[in-house]
Amino acid sequence: MTNQDDSLSSGPQGSSAYQRLLDEIRNGALLPGDRLREVELSNRIGVSRTPVREAIRNLEADGLVSHIPRLGATVRKLEYAEVMELYEMRAVLEGTAARLAARAASEVEMSELAHLNEQLAQAGTGPEATRINRVFHDTLLDAAKNRFLSKSMLSLQKALLILGPSQLLDSERAEEAVTEHRRVMSALLERDGAAAEAEMRAHIQTAQRIRIRALQKRNRNAEQD
Repeated sequence: MTNQDDSLSSGPQGSSAYQRLLDEIRNGALLPGDRLREVELSNRIGVSRTPVREAIRNLEADGLVSHIPRLGATVRKLEYAEVMELYEMRAVLEGTAARLAARAASEVEMSELAHLNEQLAQAGTGPEATRINRVFHDTLLDAAKNRFLSKSMLSLQKALLILGPSQLLDSERAEEAVTEHRRVMSALLERDGAAAEAEMRAHIQTAQRIRIRALQKRNRNAEQD
């Protein structure tokens, strides 16, 4: 006979637990190094331990969770070199997406990108700005119309979640991002693939520099504590 708890692991509860933990990693409620205790998570999320256990296994498969001796499952910490490599790969993939979109994007997609960026300008900082920014980049990726590029980017996006909350929580960075998006949009509208790729790469490289400074500051504060 199948245990009722086990039957939930591949059902809605398992999927819900996975999405909940994924969201908490994305918004910084779960930080690198945080332990994932099944009982605690089960009580907090409101599901049994089996779907929580499955969610942790899926996060481990995504590369977001690792097992540390005597501590158990924890949210992964990225080394400096890994952060650099992630952003370098992001610049390659999103730069390529911008170049392909300059050729393949429809007028409707161009209009949607411009509209999203204006929404981002009005949103300021916070969760809504983060959501709009994510939709902007996803829409640009879709406009590139390359399924293999999309698959590669999906894998990278999950790894980027370990870095924690978006830099758009900072008002100055939020304004800079809007301006950088406009430069990308200008190249897209001119159907200039090389310029669109260069502007997107510059956008990602700026994000990389800011992220590295933030991580270095966080590490210094942790050492002082």
